[in-house]
Amino acid sequence: MRTRSGIPIQRYYCSDMGGDLKPGEFPFTRGRAAGPHASGKWIQRELSGEGDAQHSNRQIHYLIGHGQTGIDVIGDSPTQAMIDPDHPLARIAVGTQGVSLCCKQDFIELFRGVPFERVSISSSAPPIIALAGLKLAAREAGFPVDKLRGSILQTPLYAEDCCYAMHLPVEFRVRMSLDAIAYCTQAAPRFHSYVEDTYFFSESGLTPVEEMALGFVEIRHLARKLVARGVPIDSFAPRIAILVNCGMEFFEEVAKIRASRRLFAKMMRDEFGAKDPRSCSAIITSHTSGLSLTAQQPANNIIRGTLQALSLVFAGAQAMEISAFDEAFRTPSREAHLVGLRTQQIIDIESGAARVADPLGGSYFVEALTDEIEARVRARIDEIERMGDAEVLSRTGYFKGVFHDAMEESQRRLDAGELPVVGVNVHRIPDEDDTLLREVTERKIEPWTQHVERIIAFKQARDCASVTRVLAQVTTAVRDETNLVPVVTDALDAGATAGEVAGAMRVGLGLPYDPHGLVEPPGA
Repeated sequence: MRTRSGIPIQRYYCSDMGGDLKPGEFPFTRGRAAGPHASGKWIQRELSGEGDAQHSNRQIHYLIGHGQTGIDVIGDSPTQAMIDPDHPLARIAVGTQGVSLCCKQDFIELFRGVPFERVSISSSAPPIIALAGLKLAAREAGFPVDKLRGSILQTPLYAEDCCYAMHLPVEFRVRMSLDAIAYCTQAAPRFHSYVEDTYFFSESGLTPVEEMALGFVEIRHLARKLVARGVPIDSFAPRIAILVNCGMEFFEEVAKIRASRRLFAKMMRDEFGAKDPRSCSAIITSHTSGLSLTAQQPANNIIRGTLQALSLVFAGAQAMEISAFDEAFRTPSREAHLVGLRTQQIIDIESGAARVADPLGGSYFVEALTDEIEARVRARIDEIERMGDAEVLSRTGYFKGVFHDAMEESQRRLDAGELPVVGVNVHRIPDEDDTLLREVTERKIEPWTQHVERIIAFKQARDCASVTRVLAQVTTAVRDETNLVPVVTDALDAGATAGEVAGAMRVGLGLPYDPHGLVEPPGA
């Protein structure tokens, strides 16, 4: 590799002094490998999902056709809450904030024609449903499950407080996560069944230190539970990934990722006794901050996404998606998708920023910031763990209070001008002049009522007796501690829906089938 002036470029640079000198060496502060990225490039993708599965499938193929190397699909609000599109509370939101996924056929249509052998498939949806649906779609495509690459998100401690309420207790959410991770160690060893998603809860306004502290509290909690189950640390730790947020504080975001790799490595070696070097080398992926994007002057969001993506490249992230410039208004439009993808490709191909691993390593500022973030994250982890068991803290509302306080403080700083944001509290322009990209950003997405009708017809046409039988098996599995992944997969395969599976789980836990009291189980 050479610069335009012909100067040779090394894969990494270091001094002759001691310390964390080389990328690819414990504790991996400078990266997972002695080069910019372990596989040559990061996985370049944009978050997609809108309307029904067929429409979202067209989005996926559009992005792959323009060079996307991974897939990340987000479910709509009803999907995230595990209620079906025909639920009375769901109909006004179906397909408007993601893709509607509730039955086997949805997953088959979503991934139809996707080159499973060539791309990784990640899902921002209830993890056990996303995993079961992906398995069924892969089977339909004739692709072996043990070769699947991709990921599901796990945030059982925080899901009800910062995402969508599934009305399932924290202890059971933790169990579902453990079941999915344990299952994949055997059945899908190439699949990342545990992505610690610090992005979702950090969008409440948490600082980078608070974000990573809560993330590591959850990683430690789930890892301890898995080891207590008899699952060897080296069977699942190499497939743990951390999906971090990336905000506008450029150098702090770089230092946060460097510190997180170091913390993860030391935790896996010193606390859990990991022997496999891969167990100590954290995989870092990122979604750039949607919270940082503004409805005012939306063209500015392209610049924000570019800066955030560049900090991720400098930090050595393994995968990323850039929040679209129309994030403040809607799920990404086709135009916004392409701008986000092209931003990554320009940084990769034209800028030269991705040629060298950890190019900011050795900077007095970045090294000091990395050390300080590591120390503060450790102190916050210790503070939280001294308060008691993480599941108890979740159940009693501690984490909910953390997120609420962060949202209030973030808004207070914005209102007071302590957090300057161009177009919002500085460098504003009159509304009548704020027209650039408005014709794209303000296109409305209407609820996909045709999908609601399709699901109603699907339920009427299926074998209700078979569905009732498999849902009873779900309820039994909840009570007898059977691993839930095969049971949920069988239920979807037999024609049950995600909302019905969630209802059967609640019954097994002694809770009402529908927490809203508006629907009955099949055959009732």
